[in-house]
Amino acid sequence: MPPKLNVHNFPRPPLLEKTPRHLQIKWNNQLIADTKDAYWALETTHPPTYYLPPDSILLPLTRSSHKSFCEWKGAATYWNITNPGNGGSQEVKNRIWSYEKPTKGFESIKDYLSFYAGPWDCYVDGEKVEPQPGDFYGGWVTSDIEGPIKGGPGTWGW
Repeated sequence: MPPKLNVHNFPRPPLLEKTPRHLQIKWNNQLIADTKDAYWALETTHPPTYYLPPDSILLPLTRSSHKSFCEWKGAATYWNITNPGNGGSQEVKNRIWSYEKPTKGFESIKDYLSFYAGPWDCYVDGEKVEPQPGDFYGGWVTSDIEGPIKGGPGTWGW
């Protein structure tokens, strides 16, 4: 069993580093992303947020008009994805994001893609993840993550 990672020991500002973990995303039982060449961002009170290389995404993406701004990484671009399987197309909007011009210290994730943990199933080393509480942040919670996590009711001001 891997050692526990306490989110209260993660740094602020966030630490960005390569991770050797095997990341997979499945949608309606179809593999849509697969990589062992990702980054993770570790930030105090947040589970890791993973950034996957564009060539690991197996379905085409279309740019969304939605935008957001991260105080650490800069302006985010959002993406839509369509799954043509299971008897009809299903499009999901604004659940994938990237940084086309990330700020200093985060240049490595330029054009890498991060997925919210849903509506698809996300896996880290074969373990299905739980989404970070609150549906605002995009962290992935695995069994090796511990400590109170930001995102749920009453945690906004942490």
